[in-house]
Amino acid sequence: MKALDRITAAWIITVTLVFPIAILLGILMRLNQANVLELSPLTFYSFMTAHGLLMVGIWFVMSMAGVSYLLQRYVEVRVWPITFGYVLTLVGVVLLLAAIFGGGFHTGWYFLYPLPFYARTEEWATMAFLLSLGSLGVGWFVWSLGLLVAILRKYPLTRALAWHHLVGKSEPETPPFILISTTTLLGLVPAFVAAVILLGLFFMEYLGGVKQDALLMKNLTFYFGHTLVNEMLYFGIAALYELFPALAGKPPYRTKPFVALAWNLVLVVVWTAYFHHLYMDFVQPTVLQYVGQLASWIAPIPAIAVTAFSVLGTVYRSGIKWWLAPTFFFTGVMFWIIGGLGAILDAIVANNFVLHNTLWVPAHFHTYNLLGNVLFSLGFITWFVREQSGDDGSRLYRPVATLYLLGGAGFVAAFYIAGALSIMRRVDKYPELVANGGVWALVGALFAILVLVAVAIYTVHVVRRCWRVLAAA
Repeated sequence: MKALDRITAAWIITVTLVFPIAILLGILMRLNQANVLELSPLTFYSFMTAHGLLMVGIWFVMSMAGVSYLLQRYVEVRVWPITFGYVLTLVGVVLLLAAIFGGGFHTGWYFLYPLPFYARTEEWATMAFLLSLGSLGVGWFVWSLGLLVAILRKYPLTRALAWHHLVGKSEPETPPFILISTTTLLGLVPAFVAAVILLGLFFMEYLGGVKQDALLMKNLTFYFGHTLVNEMLYFGIAALYELFPALAGKPPYRTKPFVALAWNLVLVVVWTAYFHHLYMDFVQPTVLQYVGQLASWIAPIPAIAVTAFSVLGTVYRSGIKWWLAPTFFFTGVMFWIIGGLGAILDAIVANNFVLHNTLWVPAHFHTYNLLGNVLFSLGFITWFVREQSGDDGSRLYRPVATLYLLGGAGFVAAFYIAGALSIMRRVDKYPELVANGGVWALVGALFAILVLVAVAIYTVHVVRRCWRVLAAA
């Protein structure tokens, strides 16, 4: 389908052009923390807001664009929801950048209530930011519903969730890609509903002066945000399940009972794992803290265990040719395990009191994003470029893979070490008590520069080839 080729190429061009800019913002922040640069606190926190929201946003849409493209193998995919999502994403990003760099909006990516009403230099920035979130949310929600409807037209819900496989039936078969895509889309629906409620409450206060309950707003924020970040990772895993066996010269994966069980379990627990963000909120009902801890332990285990063993079994004695696409997929799974273990350690209540406000948290979420989810999407992008142009980027394999993986590993290691040393996060400068934080910030920045170089090389390669797809329209 040429229209789907074109919109996918448009997503790839947009994301890969924004990615190095977002990386550069992160490097500037780390250099400021290392006292190599002198950014004002307003500039630092504006960069933090832009960096976090851009990174989450571009890799969410890229992971969903990959699933949208691959879904045509199984169902009829309509292009208009994807295009609608693209247009509203562009509108949302323009409003977001206007709020940050024109209105001085600097809440951080988490925009916890009531920060949007205070962390700004221009009053209109709050409205621009809320409209930005509204545009992004509407576009992504319609896009998600479009994909879910496309699946359910062919697969009844119980079949899409592979419930018949749970009891040992092998027919009719539900492909793993359909199972994972369905659970992920179903997980997103209540998250978007929470986002609508959250924005409505923000607007009630902004326009009508109605004060909101801070704990309710925090629950809604993290329910939406944490779920979104997890589900974009699962979109990437869906692409891996669909493409990796063929890349290794092996038969497609099949939905075994343990695979069906794992992903149905993930669907349930991902809705409650976000409670680990509220351990410090002592007025939160205690039972919810236990639910959050248990869900946080359970959520990564089925997906990681099933996926890791499947990928390792696929590679074993496969004679796989290690070009960029399989390398990105394989290393993404391995680093995802590391990031997941880091998250589980932090989600233990006793550990959380020590770790949660330290750089341990950026360590684990950069691991499973920069070295997990992003690599899954880069694997899809590389595969897509080869399908469209015949160029597998073989000449880029050594420089891009080496610089990206070495730089990424060193970058997150600096975060882990600093977190273990109790160096705090969310600060623009480290106080004398933890002055060694500057050293690890510099180490992290230097390794991140390697990632930036790799991404710049890769972006030139990808954009040139995807532009040809658009030009051929």
